[in-house]
Amino acid sequence: MLRNLLLTDVESLSQINEQALGYSFSTEKTAQQLAKLIQDSHHFFIGFEDSETQQLLGYVHAEVYQSLYSDPGFNVLALAVLPDQQGKGIGKILFQGLEEEAKRRGYAFIRLNSADYRTEAHAFYEHVGYSSDKLQKRFIKFF
Repeated sequence: MLRNLLLTDVESLSQINEQALGYSFSTEKTAQQLAKLIQDSHHFFIGFEDSETQQLLGYVHAEVYQSLYSDPGFNVLALAVLPDQQGKGIGKILFQGLEEEAKRRGYAFIRLNSADYRTEAHAFYEHVGYSSDKLQKRFIKFF
């Protein structure tokens, strides 16, 4: 079932991020980020919980995408489902929840970026109705 993410989900989120996305980020830092971001109306989180075990199996995180050249929409920052739970429709349900929220807010679109090597994810996005409209490179400078 879909539900809001809670501060008590931090350990599960850290596990999901590492197993599903390959991001090793400490539980403490995850807790700090979650505490900050759930207070920000420009960020939207929903989780999928197993109704029998109450275990968090996946989540989606989106932020409001606004610019001077487009109507507002959502930009997906993360969609992650535990690897042993993938293929069971959880990601699709999470996206449906996100799409409902986008429509409720009157947004024009949902966009996301996905690394070129995540071909299984690309197939999933196409399966749930998203299309790829360009290829791009990411440039970053760390401080």
